[in-house]
Amino acid sequence: MSIGVGGKTVKEALASLTDMSQGIEDITVSEYQQRILKAQGAMKEQCVAAMFISPSSNLTYFTGIQWRATERLLGAIIPVEGPVIYVVPNFELSSFKQCIIVEGELVTWQEHENPYELAIKLFFLKLKPEYYNWELALCGAMPHGMAKKLTDLEPNFKFSCADKITEPLRQIKSQQELLILKRAMEMTLAVQQAAASILYQGISSKDVVEFIDLAHKKVGATGSYFCLVLFAEASAIPHGIKGWQTLKSGDMVLIDTGCKFKGYTSDITRSYVFGIPTKRQKQVWNIEKELQEVAFNAARLHHTCASVDQQVRNRLLELGYGEEYSLPGVPHRTGHGIGLDIHEGPYLVGGDDTKLSVGMCFSNEPTICIPKQFGVRLEDHFYMTKTGPVWFTEPSKSLADPFGLSSNE
Repeated sequence: MSIGVGGKTVKEALASLTDMSQGIEDITVSEYQQRILKAQGAMKEQCVAAMFISPSSNLTYFTGIQWRATERLLGAIIPVEGPVIYVVPNFELSSFKQCIIVEGELVTWQEHENPYELAIKLFFLKLKPEYYNWELALCGAMPHGMAKKLTDLEPNFKFSCADKITEPLRQIKSQQELLILKRAMEMTLAVQQAAASILYQGISSKDVVEFIDLAHKKVGATGSYFCLVLFAEASAIPHGIKGWQTLKSGDMVLIDTGCKFKGYTSDITRSYVFGIPTKRQKQVWNIEKELQEVAFNAARLHHTCASVDQQVRNRLLELGYGEEYSLPGVPHRTGHGIGLDIHEGPYLVGGDDTKLSVGMCFSNEPTICIPKQFGVRLEDHFYMTKTGPVWFTEPSKSLADPFGLSSNE
């Protein structure tokens, strides 16, 4: 049995965890304001007069407001000059005011009014005449139906997607964002270790999922943001199967989970064998470990995201696996950006020619899938610095000691 796998009760494993949420500050009002100013600078460069930001991680990024999207128009207008303008249903005003971090003008609409007409009027009322011929950018998270209601009101006006402004800004994390992300990752890694310790023959994947949710709460999160627990052949199916499984001796275990901490997302995967691993399981696990190292070493400033993924494909070919994304092999991208969203650009995948820059954050998870046998995914995240990539969390040490609990190895 691998070190740290099995041997504890749920009570013992939960008792080993402590609240890890202290000591990390929230994003400050000043940082939100700086984000808006940077957006306005980019808007001037691209001739964008104003952006409408819908309830989404974009709204959270610029204003700190977390609001569930509904069928009613609500959001923030960021003009190319001046303070933010909030558009809010009148009956939601009291609730909305409690969420405001960045002060701005509040404009409300009643249920019988057309909020899209109000939004268009605001664009013109708040802008200087010299900006009238510039574009109005709509949040990439805005539903198509809502966007169409706005664009139909001014068919001759220039509308564009605000992603061209928001995505480049969000790709580069601040020092405080990095600190929050690091703590979120550390919380989930502690939960991963605890989850491994409660395994026994006959345990249900459902029981493990429920434990992980409790464990995330114990370390200071609100629970699991997501959780995937797969045994044996199911571990070769990247996003899992329907229903629950029962653990058997010799099964490959794959656990992929994360939480939310101060709005930011963790996402860590560990794979190991419950029982005595076969020669084949050892071989594939070691190849996965090597591929993760290949991706990490390939992540160099000014190199493209696609080049990192390609280095993984090149090594796979050398090891006798199929070309590109074929099976058996690595069927999906090597990694994704992460932040307020669990998956956000840029991506470590063929075709993404974004150049790696200081402050970018990525998952590193070149999952090996052997259909009808098992899969192995080792997922940790790194961020780019002036000297290259730095891990948020230490990768899995070995199949025999996945959490590095032995000082003898």
